[in-house]
Amino acid sequence: MTTIISWNVNGIRAVSGKGLFEWMTATDADMICLQETKAKPAQLTKEFFEIPTKDGGVYEYSFSSAVRPGYSGVALYSKRKPESVCGLGIPEFDDEGRYLEADFGHYLVISAYFPNSQDAGARLDYKLRFCTAVLTHLNKLVAAGRNIVLCGDYNIAHMPIDLARPESNGQNPGYLPEEREFMSQFLAAGYIDTFRHLNPGVKDRYSWWSYRMRAREKNVGWRIDYACINASLLPRLKAADIHDAVIGSDHCPVSVVLDF
Repeated sequence: MTTIISWNVNGIRAVSGKGLFEWMTATDADMICLQETKAKPAQLTKEFFEIPTKDGGVYEYSFSSAVRPGYSGVALYSKRKPESVCGLGIPEFDDEGRYLEADFGHYLVISAYFPNSQDAGARLDYKLRFCTAVLTHLNKLVAAGRNIVLCGDYNIAHMPIDLARPESNGQNPGYLPEEREFMSQFLAAGYIDTFRHLNPGVKDRYSWWSYRMRAREKNVGWRIDYACINASLLPRLKAADIHDAVIGSDHCPVSVVLDF
């Protein structure tokens, strides 16, 4: 079995002081995708590159960092070294460190940080361009016979079941009609939201909570972090979960287990 975990850490340096390394080792995950790292490798100490695995090794690592300091960025840690690693190949997105694709032979694992559309949709056009670019790229990979696992913070709650208060958020970033429509198109194109596929009617399971108004304590949250797969991997899907007991960020980790 292969376990893949994804977590928006809201600053990899900040969360390192809250037990990140110990948590990573304890998970014993095969791959760990991180988003919103907010750091370039040159800013990190050696501890970030020597994280032990349970079997006595150390995690391999890859980073895609934003040009702008302290902003965005994704990373991918794995027990075995990928055959290759690349970005999306589009400067306006790679310059913000939003996409990191690692080739493990039988499948590709992607750590992605979808843009926030921001208040009044200030970056909605940028976000939708990113969404379209990712979907176009994935479709080409799948058409070429590749299998993909797209992990990350999509910054989209798809359906009313995916957030605590859908009625009052219809015009808020992350639940805008255009964003929800993209998610519908993405799933209709043959990609599987693993958690919702295995838990179709489960409510009150969220991956992000505002820091305000004790939202996490009250579980007033949003499910905006996903591990999605292409349809050909569906027979290999064994489990998917949301690890809402893990603290250290305003997001919590999500995971998928595949039979490889």
